[in-house]
Amino acid sequence: MRIHKWSDSGKPIPAALRARPVAVSALALALSLSAGVAAVAAPPSDSPNGAAAGAADPTPGSDGLGDPYYPKDGNGGYDALHYDVAIDYNPPTHNLTGKATITANATQNLSSFNLDYAGPAVGSVAVNGQPAQFSRTGEHELVVKPKTALPLGQQFTVIVDYAGTLPDSGGNGWTYSPSGGAFAAGEPHSATTWYPLNDTPLDKVTLTVKATVPTGWDVASNGVRASDVPAGTGKHTVTWEAKDPIIGYLSTIAIDKFTRLTQQAGSTPLESFFAPGGAQQKKDLEKKLPSVLAFEEQLYGPYPLQAGGGIYVDTNLQFSLETQTRPIYAPWTDLNTLIHENAHQWWGDSVSVKDWRDVCLNECFASYTADILYPERVQGRNADQIYRRALASADQQGVWSTPLYDPGKGNEFTVVYTRGPLFLHALRRYIGDSVFFAAVKDFAQGHKHGNASIPEFRQFVQSRTTKNLTGFFDAWLNGRRRPPSEYLYPGSLSNQGMQQAPEEPGADAWPFGRGDRK
Repeated sequence: MRIHKWSDSGKPIPAALRARPVAVSALALALSLSAGVAAVAAPPSDSPNGAAAGAADPTPGSDGLGDPYYPKDGNGGYDALHYDVAIDYNPPTHNLTGKATITANATQNLSSFNLDYAGPAVGSVAVNGQPAQFSRTGEHELVVKPKTALPLGQQFTVIVDYAGTLPDSGGNGWTYSPSGGAFAAGEPHSATTWYPLNDTPLDKVTLTVKATVPTGWDVASNGVRASDVPAGTGKHTVTWEAKDPIIGYLSTIAIDKFTRLTQQAGSTPLESFFAPGGAQQKKDLEKKLPSVLAFEEQLYGPYPLQAGGGIYVDTNLQFSLETQTRPIYAPWTDLNTLIHENAHQWWGDSVSVKDWRDVCLNECFASYTADILYPERVQGRNADQIYRRALASADQQGVWSTPLYDPGKGNEFTVVYTRGPLFLHALRRYIGDSVFFAAVKDFAQGHKHGNASIPEFRQFVQSRTTKNLTGFFDAWLNGRRRPPSEYLYPGSLSNQGMQQAPEEPGADAWPFGRGDRK
């Protein structure tokens, strides 16, 4: 996510049943259990290896997974596999009729379970074709009680029908466009405003989106466009398939009178959309996407997703967002933003956080890629000089009181954009280029379509060097004060090294730390 602050604003599951690679499921399970937060429930303590679990009485799934910042996000008792979201949307009235079909596996004997949902009124819920009781509680809880309890290991299907007028969230989910269209964007929550789901980074799914809209309106979403067919008089239905595992806030839909740009990056198809108005001026920028992805592949390995592109809106958003395969771009988007949001396709989308304390895995890497690595590798700039200038600015901004790991709820999207890229550059100079670049690429590839945490990243990098990194990591990731000089100025960042690197004229023209302001 890239945040823009306007200057004038006051403002056990059988492999055959899985819809994702087996390796990913094993990874997600291992990560979840190691955190004490599980999207997949462990066997009861009185049944070693789950052997007697089937004899347990059915119980409700939990109404949250205990994320330190958002404890009610996600739900226990099942593992979602696939969402099929079909909507009919009328732009002039903002009225939406939806049918969400959720395929899941029961991870305990379930008497009832929750979905995360904050959208329009629910008309009916069915489980395995049978009407189910339901109720809504709290901010986003849809409680479902099936007619018959669901046994451990059973795959089941939930169908939720809903309809109503969607309000404008202003960038916290369903958002209106000036043209009368709409799109979904927001972090860490967005999807609950337009479909029910298990809204946790720990439960990745595949996704089908089918949107019926009036003729003349187009639909963009995640993945690959599968079909576009007539749907009666004056309407058509566009279907998108996201076959790579995805989480809630990274899913999107955009409905507008778009123009399109089709490109190719190697074997990856790129399809981009431009809303009426100022977004039309961004086509030349988007034409740079193939070269940006080629650059990022050199750093982090092959592009991890089935497709790419972008959705350029004409709504005055304060952020752009790394929605999977196709980021949402605000009108102020520039090349730095393009690089940042597409670095997220590796860091944030393919490798997702384990919980929101780990947000540096997303933002620190995206910012380092855009703010230091691209100007260094592509534009020939001196990376250490960029670091030095940014460090002086960071001192003035007072970024040191907020740690990068576990910054606290409400602080997730603050110092990750400034202190974050500084941390990664200092780490690079502390352990050396060969260790650093091999480690980050291997980490990204090893956690592809899975989840990871900052403690795991620390442990992984430490395994690649004999140098003790405890002090360095503690100072940069957990510290609430300026790191000691030995960690601020390692290697070529030392005074002697900097004396050999004269200041570049006009070097401050490239943005740094633009994640929290413009």
